Amino acid sequence: MKKTTANGTAPAAPKIKSTAASCEPQEQPPVIRIRARIDIGFGNALTIRGNGAGLSWDKGMEMSCTNADLWTVTLVGACNPVSFKVLVNDITWNSGEDYVALPGSDITVTPEF
Repeated sequence: MKKTTANGTAPAAPKIKSTAASCEPQEQPPVIRIRARIDIGFGNALTIRGNGAGLSWDKGMEMSCTNADLWTVTLVGACNPVSFKVLVNDITWNSGEDYVALPGSDITVTPEF
C-alpha cells in the first residue's frame, strides 16, 4: 500500500546529508605550506606527489629551492588532509610512511632516501 499525506499526496523524500567533505566558501582558500629540509645536490630537483589540493600520485609538483637545503611549495584549496611523499627528480621516492598535512598547516619535513 502506497503511503499518502492527509491531502492525498505522496510524502516528500527524506533529506539525506552528504558525508563527503567539502570546503565552506571563504574569503581566502585554505592553504598548506610544506618545506622539505634536505640538500639533494646541485642540478637535482625536488617534487611532491600525493592526493588532495592539486597533487597526484602519478606526476610530481615541483618544489622551489629557497636555500641550499630548503625546498618549499604552497598548496591552495586544501579542504581536507593531504597525504604526500617527496621525490628527487620526480623519480626517487622518500622512504617511510606518507606525510600528512592538515588544511592551514605550515610544516617542515626532513625526507630520507
